[in-house]
Amino acid sequence: MTTWSRIHTLVAGVALILATNAVALVGVAYNRMGEPESKLVLTQRELGLPYSSDFEGENSGVALNLQWRVLGEEIGDALGGGFSYARAGGTPGWLDKAKLAALGFDVSKPEDTPGGRMHYDKLLPKEALLVLELDGPAYRIALERMRRHLQKEEALLAANVGKKEFEQRLKNAKEHLKQEERENSRLFIVDAGLEVEVLRAKYPDRARYAIVRGQIRPLLVGRESKLRLSGYADGLSIDQINVPLVYRRVFEPMLQKGGGPYNAAGRPYRASVAFGKRLEPWIAAVSGEIGSERIP
Repeated sequence: MTTWSRIHTLVAGVALILATNAVALVGVAYNRMGEPESKLVLTQRELGLPYSSDFEGENSGVALNLQWRVLGEEIGDALGGGFSYARAGGTPGWLDKAKLAALGFDVSKPEDTPGGRMHYDKLLPKEALLVLELDGPAYRIALERMRRHLQKEEALLAANVGKKEFEQRLKNAKEHLKQEERENSRLFIVDAGLEVEVLRAKYPDRARYAIVRGQIRPLLVGRESKLRLSGYADGLSIDQINVPLVYRRVFEPMLQKGGGPYNAAGRPYRASVAFGKRLEPWIAAVSGEIGSERIP
């Protein structure tokens, strides 16, 4: 009887695995049916390599990380409210109380009362549709902020000639601008909503704007006496994209030399990333270099 039960358990387990895999494959196939909902051409700036410690050679899969950012409000220093690191989340200026209400959050409580603070602290994140913008107005604003920051540091050094502190500050500002111009991701979350059709009507360019799923949560910002309700972009529901086997040879040499999201090997690459019916991404094409060989 025990042996019979074990056989039944084993068969049921195998059947469950097969059924789960079948459902996943059907979902992938449906997502890729017909024309993509959008297609973005991303570079090493927007598609980060995994660290080499996560790569186990020929038998290991390779997944690239979507390097998205948010544009915060500019508060004094350009490296303060206006700067954001890739995939770190943040409070974009457009994600205000009215937008949170439109996304279904209960924002009826005043922020500056103990009851209001408790209310917002307990609110859980919600899934929403997020709009990703590639190399558009948000990136232009981020770039301009860095340029103004550099001008400010140049003026400060001119007023403090010979002072090491200000020389170092100017050096840092130049480096930050260089990174913004050549290295930082140009992919920004610029809006959120609940209906694909509404967002697509607002952002019709499918080669610049992709609609994806992600998480938003309320966040109280400011000082205790002047709290303001804002929204926090927690992340994308899918922010890693598997590299098809045919394109792995573009990335393996870089991984063997260090990898990491900032492409330690320094070789440029481009990938056409499609977003399908379920708004899930996949890599449709890749171009890069292996030594002197150009692919494709």
